[in-house]
Amino acid sequence: MDPDSTPVSPLLRVWLIGGAAILLAALYSGGIIFSRWRDNRALEQEVTAKKTEAERTEARRSVEALGGGQFGILSFYAMPGGIRRGGTAQLCYGVSNAKTVRIEPEAGSAWPSYSRCLTVTPEKDTTYTLTAEDSQGNTKTATVFVTVR
Repeated sequence: MDPDSTPVSPLLRVWLIGGAAILLAALYSGGIIFSRWRDNRALEQEVTAKKTEAERTEARRSVEALGGGQFGILSFYAMPGGIRRGGTAQLCYGVSNAKTVRIEPEAGSAWPSYSRCLTVTPEKDTTYTLTAEDSQGNTKTATVFVTVR
């Protein structure tokens, strides 16, 4: 031992060793917390990407189900198909990429829509004709029959 050196007190030695142990434990805990945060962040980004892709797929399916980019009559029906005299029926239609729509005989104001219903009150058995026209002048037609008892 060096006579000029001052001895380190046992209390100071315990304090230094304890402080070092606490520092190592804090660094280890911090590393674990950071690692878990990074993993959770990556997982959240993956879930968000999958959700976004699922929404895109569902939107694409919806557009395709509604006719996509093609001109056409998606639906034309009467509900109910048979009524009593003086009763009403719903005349429903859906078109895609149509510029104009008309129903004959006149059943009210009709315009291009993916899903629209009009109330009709026919006095006798009636055949309704839906005519849709696109911007190039192409037309498509569909018919529906309503029976009156």
